[in-house]
Amino acid sequence: QIEIITSRKQQPKDDWLNYVVTAKARHRIKQSLRDQKKKLGVVGREAVQRQLRIWGAKADATNVKLLIEHFRSHSPTDLYYQVARGKHVLEAIEGVSVKNGRLVLPKRKRNEEERSLEEVVAEIRGAQHGALLIGDDLQKIDYKLSPCCNPIAGDDVFGFITVNEGIKIHRVNCPNAVQLMSNFAYRIVKARWKGKDTVEFLAGIKFSGIDDVGLVNKITTIISHEHNVNMRAISFESHDGIFDGKVMAFVHDTDHLNSLMDKLKRVRGVRSVERVDQ
Repeated sequence: QIEIITSRKQQPKDDWLNYVVTAKARHRIKQSLRDQKKKLGVVGREAVQRQLRIWGAKADATNVKLLIEHFRSHSPTDLYYQVARGKHVLEAIEGVSVKNGRLVLPKRKRNEEERSLEEVVAEIRGAQHGALLIGDDLQKIDYKLSPCCNPIAGDDVFGFITVNEGIKIHRVNCPNAVQLMSNFAYRIVKARWKGKDTVEFLAGIKFSGIDDVGLVNKITTIISHEHNVNMRAISFESHDGIFDGKVMAFVHDTDHLNSLMDKLKRVRGVRSVERVDQ
């Protein structure tokens, strides 16, 4: 039984557009978001004008433009909106002075979050001198193995530059690979494994076959003892004389994984063995 919780105070959010299907629903959500932004813009404009008066500066377009440049906003509307949301905090600006009614703002240091995606991509491409070496700490490039396809050493992979999470490593046959490569080609970087390493990767294997006494014990023995694999989780289901199983285990690379799968395929009663992403 599913309980649906509703609230009269709930308001549409940007990510709702990722879930709706009909054009009518998308239009209504976009309209609501525009209305919200407009209301916040009014609140933000009043906050900016109030703070300018507190500083003793003129509440005019010239000083607003100086604040836009300081916060690197796109327009007055964007500045007001971000102030209302609390992203831009006027009171937090240190060293503000006023001369003849004009703001004199300190130079703001540019932090990592303010760099454009294009600048991040250019820096990473320049630092690579070729393909990204996964496991090479010398490059000091933040990357993560994507959970959607769980790549392991030996897989053919590529890197995808995200906005906030560094580079995510995907298998080339990842379910999301086609979409990423076709829609965001400029954010794709070549990647290859540095070489043999002692790192272990989590991989999934599912298998099925004819249910038989002692078969589960044979499979777990092969995995944990003969191949010295640490299992994270294992599950079995049996129905109408057929069993289905799945194991999540730590392996060194694709050779290690393939060797384990080949051994499982040779177990009497096992009909199919294949790798799964999760």
